[in-house]
Amino acid sequence: MKWFLILLFPICCFAQGNTVDAAFAKAETYFHTKKYNQAKPIFQSYLKQHPNDLKTLEYLGDIYGFAEDWDAAIDYYKKLVELSPEVANYHYKYGGVLGMKALAINKVRALGLISDIKEAFVTAATLDPRHVEARWALVEFYIQLPGIVGGSESKAKKYANELSVLSPVDGHLAHGYIAEYNNKPKEAERHYKNAVHVGGSVVCYTKLYEHYEKNDAPEKAIQVIDEARKKHTSENRLHYQLGKIAGQYGIGLDQGIECLDKYIMNYSAADGVPKDWAYYRLAQIYKHKGQKQEAVTWIKKALQDRPDFKEALAEKRLIEAL
Repeated sequence: MKWFLILLFPICCFAQGNTVDAAFAKAETYFHTKKYNQAKPIFQSYLKQHPNDLKTLEYLGDIYGFAEDWDAAIDYYKKLVELSPEVANYHYKYGGVLGMKALAINKVRALGLISDIKEAFVTAATLDPRHVEARWALVEFYIQLPGIVGGSESKAKKYANELSVLSPVDGHLAHGYIAEYNNKPKEAERHYKNAVHVGGSVVCYTKLYEHYEKNDAPEKAIQVIDEARKKHTSENRLHYQLGKIAGQYGIGLDQGIECLDKYIMNYSAADGVPKDWAYYRLAQIYKHKGQKQEAVTWIKKALQDRPDFKEALAEKRLIEAL
């Protein structure tokens, strides 16, 4: 979208315009590098001069959304919807923050938001027949909502079918999600396997191995993670996931040690799981192997930086009892 119309101004006005544009560009840089607190006041200042600027309103809605200030985010997205009702993504974001607010308040008050949430997502899906995220939102909306207030498995499947046309991978993941929610593990497994076959992304593998974990099939989960980590060699977190299952269930112990060693060696904050959890899993594995001294060494390391690590404290007691 074009935010500015290039006009010929007197030099003084032109210089002022350049200053504003430079500040706006700086705010965008802050935003895209996730420095939201630095971006926010610049966007707010810009909005005072351009109260209907769509991009600024969207940036501010996003910033308040990231901060989980749902009321403020709602205000910005609502104005976007009012100013530009033909843009599907504005309706989608508006529905999303309404949904997040509904989760944050009591159930009675949340009921009052249901119709607005549905209307926003349905409008987004109607305006843009290729809007994948809106259809995912509707799948979750209809499957999680009790039937008495509008929930519907058939409507969830309708949008899952639309996803299948737009993106076969998303279609399988959506149908797997619906089946899993309705306690149909075989059907969910079939769809997640198909998602892995068609897409093969880390997300697809994750849905499948998490499904096996939930259904007490750790051996199958390890097989899936092992396949995923061989295909996605740069995804360090998969090493942790395999080690986690090895530690939890006492299977694939040597492979678990190998994976956790790699996780620790290649660790970065982007991996998501702190290293102390990897130390904890190594302690579990060595406990399963009956190697008490190694287990003690790793559990102490897990507690070194976080003495109140409650899971590690409980594991320490179990190890000491060996």
